[in-house]
Amino acid sequence: MKPSIPKGTRDFSPEQVYKRNYLFDAIKSVFIKYGYQPIETPVMENLSTLTGKYGEEGDRLLFKVLNNGDYLAEADTSALDARDSRRLTASISKRGLRYDLTVPFARFVVMHLNEIPMPFKRYQIQPVWRGDRPAKGRYQEFFQCDADVVGSESLVYEAELVQIYDEVFARLGLPVTIKVNNRKVLAAIAEVAGIPDQLTSMTVAIDKLDKIGQEGVRKEMAERGIPESAVAKIEQILEAKTLETLEVLLAGNASGEKGIAELRTLFAYLDPWASSGNSLEFDPTLARGLNYYTGCIFEVQGKAVQMGSLGGGGRYDNLTGVFGLPDVPGVGISFGAERIYDVMEEQGLFPSEASDQLKLLFAAFDEQTHQFAFRLLTEVRKAGICAEIYPDPVKLKKQLKYANDRSVPFVALIGDSEMQTGQIALKDMVQGTQESLTLDALIEKMKSQTR
Repeated sequence: MKPSIPKGTRDFSPEQVYKRNYLFDAIKSVFIKYGYQPIETPVMENLSTLTGKYGEEGDRLLFKVLNNGDYLAEADTSALDARDSRRLTASISKRGLRYDLTVPFARFVVMHLNEIPMPFKRYQIQPVWRGDRPAKGRYQEFFQCDADVVGSESLVYEAELVQIYDEVFARLGLPVTIKVNNRKVLAAIAEVAGIPDQLTSMTVAIDKLDKIGQEGVRKEMAERGIPESAVAKIEQILEAKTLETLEVLLAGNASGEKGIAELRTLFAYLDPWASSGNSLEFDPTLARGLNYYTGCIFEVQGKAVQMGSLGGGGRYDNLTGVFGLPDVPGVGISFGAERIYDVMEEQGLFPSEASDQLKLLFAAFDEQTHQFAFRLLTEVRKAGICAEIYPDPVKLKKQLKYANDRSVPFVALIGDSEMQTGQIALKDMVQGTQESLTLDALIEKMKSQTR
């Protein structure tokens, strides 16, 4: 049977990995510039760590890992007989693949509290897994690139994270709009609409606005039991385009006033907005469906692409409390690396240096010159140049074909003359020209090459 891979996953060719590393390195360099430190957490977490943190839909999309050995030995037989998969899962699975990097980070903070300085700024670039329906830009296994700060309520960190988004996307040459809202504003909308106990249902529905449209959101809210009168009020408030308009619509509501004040502070830090092509805007329809957000929330949309969110995040002041450590505020953002990659590939935004790094191939004509070429290769590598030798002194045509297949820009041709004189015949595979150089001159030429 022909082998396959699970749906929603992908293999990556060398060329793709070079480009992905270019993307990751660009993001990581900005994280480091802003003072963030790296950590890593396990692929698997205890399900008790993960469940209940992402809302009803998030819990459903968690990948569960069966217990080791005979996982049915301690299975809930009544749940098994009743084919109640939700109840059965608790008895046959204690672990799950991480759904994001934020909840594992909160767990990390609680476990290592005495070892880290506060505020603690961390970045993390690792894969996560979600049992979502695969689609364009949506995979079941994908990398997240996160930056978070815990231990401070200062809105300077919200401003800093917006700047990180701006700088990364400017470096990548991908113009975006960075959208901002506040969960306190959303809570106020639910209160003013008379459904304070249905905030989660409202935000989960609103979060799908770009996928299912206004009519779809209206229908989903109705299906979730939100009264028609409340839906109408919610839609009226969400039409607000400015903080001033929103302030009038939410007048007298404490949550709304605090959320608006936080947004004003954020925009004050970022005033004037200095960017090379990126926009920053307030969007009252931005909801971010995850339950743990409590303050400012962010989402990044590409300006010239039809793709979902390229990044998102927000403040989550209560997250560590579920692990027994209350009163540790936090805020963070994530880059949707897979979608960003797809957009950059479609638009041809990856530079040529993001492709194969091999600069030089040695080609020999017989066994004796092959050994001599290998000694030259050793010296070239000592100089820090990415080079290799064709494994056998076969016909030159075959060796040059390999060089073309690898897109190697230069080939060093080693025959008897090169052994005797020390002058190496260097063929430029792009220009089709050839010259003779000493080893030292060849090394200097390779160091000066940008292609």
